[in-house]
Amino acid sequence: MSFWLLQTLNGLAFGGLLFLLSAGFSLIFGLMRIPNLAHGALFMLGAYVGAAALQVGAGFWGGALAAGLAAALVGGVMERYLLRRLGANENAQVLATIGVSFIVADAMVAIWGGDPRTIPAPDYLRATVELAGVSFPLYRLAVVAIACLVAALLWLAIDRTRIGAVLRAGVDDPQMVRGVGIPILRLFTLVFSFGAALAGVGGLLAGPILSAYPGLDIDMLPLALIVVIFGGIGSILGAVVASFFIGIVYTFTRVLVPDLSYVLLFVPMVIVLVVRPRGLFGRVAV
Repeated sequence: MSFWLLQTLNGLAFGGLLFLLSAGFSLIFGLMRIPNLAHGALFMLGAYVGAAALQVGAGFWGGALAAGLAAALVGGVMERYLLRRLGANENAQVLATIGVSFIVADAMVAIWGGDPRTIPAPDYLRATVELAGVSFPLYRLAVVAIACLVAALLWLAIDRTRIGAVLRAGVDDPQMVRGVGIPILRLFTLVFSFGAALAGVGGLLAGPILSAYPGLDIDMLPLALIVVIFGGIGSILGAVVASFFIGIVYTFTRVLVPDLSYVLLFVPMVIVLVVRPRGLFGRVAV
């Protein structure tokens, strides 16, 4: 019994990290129709920048702020000066963002070397808690709580505020939105930067669990793609449900059938796509 509970909790913690990565990806893809395949590299960037900030005494949450700002800056520049020029050419966007991911990943290795960098959790979150007789790190529970809080705030911002309504309208009819005096292109840049910042903060939060290492972007991006497709592009609820589900499945399969753990992740995604081609909570327009 303790084995199943422990692995379930580990899966929820990993799912929280997946959500922080996937939410920004889903937000950008769902609201802006941009397939940003550099999102995994932004996650990796956040981990390395956060680790460097910790080394100079910024503290854990100062490191999270630095990670988010660095990823937001790279994301904003990429959207404003690269992706915007490509218009609605999705093939060019895919190739451009893949190129950016290689540049960012190689830059991390060039600056900080190829050795993994450990990131310690804050002192007050290094304790363990007893849950049904199982000792579990308090930090991992904090990651789950942070992911749930971010999910609630994103849902409120997108579905219950005027800015969210403007963004959705700007995707469907940008000329009309610009015609009423709303700077929709600036809002798109802010949304892209915010989605990138979520990935950067997620990279730092993942540090005490995964560490920062070359190839982190390649390991995490396919998982984010599975989550977004499984839950439905542009759906925050879908990203939440899919992130925790995939996190639990991935955790159990790595323990029980490690040789097939990566392959088995695609089985539930394929089943969902057969029944609901747009994902669990996908919709035609967001």
